[in-house]
Amino acid sequence: MTLADSVAHLSPERWDLANRLLLRKALAEFAHERLLTPEAEGDTYVVRSDDKLTSYRFSAVRRGLDHWQVDADSISRSREGAELPLAALDFFIELKETLGLSDEILPMYLEEISSTLSGTCYKLTKPRVSARELAGASFQDIETGMTEGHPCFVANNGRLGFGVQEYLAYAPETASPVRLVWLAAHRSRAAFTAGAGVEYEEFFRRELGEATLERFRGVLTGQGLDADDYLLIPVHPWQWWNKLSVTFAAEVARRNLVCLGEGDDEYLAQQSIRTFFNRTHPGKNYVKTALSVLNMGFMRGLSAAYMEATPAINDWLARLIENDPVLSATGLTIIREQAAVGYRHLEYERATDRYSPYRKMLAALWRESPVSRLAEGESLATMAALLHTDHDGASFAGALIERSGQAPADWLRGYLRAYYVPLLHSFYAYDLVFMPHGENVILVLEDGAVRRAVYKDIAEEIAVMDPDAALPPEVRRIRVEVPEDKKLLSIFTDVFDCFFRFLAANLAADGVLTEDRFWDAVAEITREYQEANPQLAEKFERYDMFAPDFALSCLNRLQLRNNKQMVDLADPSGALQLIGTLENPLAGR
Repeated sequence: MTLADSVAHLSPERWDLANRLLLRKALAEFAHERLLTPEAEGDTYVVRSDDKLTSYRFSAVRRGLDHWQVDADSISRSREGAELPLAALDFFIELKETLGLSDEILPMYLEEISSTLSGTCYKLTKPRVSARELAGASFQDIETGMTEGHPCFVANNGRLGFGVQEYLAYAPETASPVRLVWLAAHRSRAAFTAGAGVEYEEFFRRELGEATLERFRGVLTGQGLDADDYLLIPVHPWQWWNKLSVTFAAEVARRNLVCLGEGDDEYLAQQSIRTFFNRTHPGKNYVKTALSVLNMGFMRGLSAAYMEATPAINDWLARLIENDPVLSATGLTIIREQAAVGYRHLEYERATDRYSPYRKMLAALWRESPVSRLAEGESLATMAALLHTDHDGASFAGALIERSGQAPADWLRGYLRAYYVPLLHSFYAYDLVFMPHGENVILVLEDGAVRRAVYKDIAEEIAVMDPDAALPPEVRRIRVEVPEDKKLLSIFTDVFDCFFRFLAANLAADGVLTEDRFWDAVAEITREYQEANPQLAEKFERYDMFAPDFALSCLNRLQLRNNKQMVDLADPSGALQLIGTLENPLAGR
């Protein structure tokens, strides 16, 4: 690749379109979070800069949950009557005070916006695939075909730390095959933990094969080291070249860490960017690695301390699902994080608190692949794809409905029983909540219809909101204390506001299903679940899914306030930015 080739995607035309698309999202989501208050002027809306001299005018449809569906083509910018080109970086500077961007945060936020724009430009170079074509595509073609990223966050592809070559090599949308780097970590500083029935030697024999294991052993014995003194750790190539080879230089020099070289299998980066799907052997485990890249308000590392309990938490949850008749009847499964390994850098541990990114630079976990569990005629798709729209504005969800041959409301009810009912039952029966956004759920499809859901990213994301819950010692880490009035936000915010809001709007805009009929179906499935579980009536009354309204929890406000660490992990509910309320679309149904 030449120097010019590395930025070939950054053409003036694509840059202009990327800016228009990002401003569409910024106007929509900032208005939703009440950071902006667009003023109606005739049949358009206007937002003015801090100094009131620059105006952004646009057309929008106002939908349920105070969702703004902004027409990207309608956006214009003017200053004192003179028309100006759209420029996202200018927008954030012009509205810095309105958005609450501090002098410290603003430059780095602009860098994240620039990276997000650059990523959009790259996506605009890809062949146009219609929603209808994508609905019939393979699991990984759907995964790499996503164009939007997180539906709420405006700066959602920051990936600060990646250069352009690394973006092209490691971003999921580029679909570039990746070989992981393997290290040997001395057992005095590393720990391997595994779920029930998983044994170290046999596990790696399956994952790597005997020939690769022998090659790795040869590297160690060639340096006069005993291979039995070491554990194997897979590493993101970026992490090795940019962090471990320098930041962990002492560990390498002392042979606490030994670089063994690349593995043989090729992987594809997933939407979460630090998780890899085995392209060579799709039935083998996903591998999730530490990655010290800043993206959407967090450094994307992995905690060695957290890794120790990961398999046990997954085993506990899998048993709970298998033994619960309601959950098992929905077809819900999890893909277990069945093994994990973490490395402790003792000096950085002495120098930092337990939330420091310096403690999250070297760890990995292995997560089961859902491919081997498919029945005849079934296929897979990331749930994030339900919010995808193609270059003509057609929705992937609408294409699945068409493919299924079902009435839209019937298709939706099938999806809700598979995805939404398990969330309701986990909450009401066990005070158990997930982080069930689109990237954390895989849908099992048959001819376009949703048959069942697979939840993933378990150990770092689930929580039991009963501080007195009787949990096994190795699982107690997931207990959290959440104020009573915030508990149901795990459904109202994470599911209704951050996912269904967009799905309902896309289906309505596509002419597939009106918003009223969408929320009628959600209400119907909610009541269906409640009527089938009268033993939980007291909980249904205490946490009312049909309440008139619920608190508006704002994600962009978190990132605009602190884009290095949006949430204090010791007190996640304390970090919430709650601004007024949203009218509950289930109220009165």
